[in-house]
Amino acid sequence: MLYQVVMLNDDFTPMEFVVLVLQEHFRHDIETATQIMLKIHHEGRGVCGVYTKDVAATKVELVLAAARQAGHPLQCILETA
Repeated sequence: MLYQVVMLNDDFTPMEFVVLVLQEHFRHDIETATQIMLKIHHEGRGVCGVYTKDVAATKVELVLAAARQAGHPLQCILETA
């Protein structure tokens, strides 16, 4: 079974940080990362990628750790694909 990593919108995390996380942790190019960030911004959520459970769970933890370290409340969750 595959799982999708979903980022949730908030009013505090800078858009540039979301794009950076999408590039660094999900290997998206700048255009794709920007499109996903805008989807998160406008629709409240966006899929970052689809992975096996272990990989998806690790990605969620890495994103949350990066957000905490940068002082942002960014939320990232795991859902079945």
